[in-house]
Amino acid sequence: MQRRHVLGWAAVGGVAVAGGALLALRHEREAAAGASAGAGAGAPATGPLSEPAAAFWNASFDTLDQQPYLPAQQLRGKPLLLNFWATWCAPCVKELPEINQFHEEFAAKGWQVLGLAVDAPTPVRGFLAKLPLRFPVALAGLTGTDLSRQLGNSKGGLPFTVAFGVQGEPIWRKLGATNLEELRQMVATSKV
Repeated sequence: MQRRHVLGWAAVGGVAVAGGALLALRHEREAAAGASAGAGAGAPATGPLSEPAAAFWNASFDTLDQQPYLPAQQLRGKPLLLNFWATWCAPCVKELPEINQFHEEFAAKGWQVLGLAVDAPTPVRGFLAKLPLRFPVALAGLTGTDLSRQLGNSKGGLPFTVAFGVQGEPIWRKLGATNLEELRQMVATSKV
């Protein structure tokens, strides 16, 4: 029975990866025009609160206990590190302890962290039982990929991390795994 459950989730993950690949091909022109969507991987992004950023701040997500999580009410006004991840994404799993460490180091300096799981509740609960995180985690489901695209993830891949300044504007983004040293450098150069 457990093997069937694992194989079932492996199939779901495979379908999600294949769907992401098809979406990436479909949006290849967006990737070429990435400059118009904002800064590239690891680069600062400045300017007024954009429509895509407003899409995040005005969104509502579910917590693992199915309560609404409203970023505008719960996070706005302080710098925020937003990380899109999934339990089936190996680079995501690898970077989460370093993001957790970032949270522990920079919470006293006003930084907040939110993990948005592009996943279903059951595997996220199981994952967090094995690797507890000290920062909040909400569920974006498969629609999280669309939101990450709006925030500058033109390829739709995971993991994807965006830092927001105190005014709610994206100031940094990275497609692919990040690490604690890179996040420390981002804070040092962001002037937040």
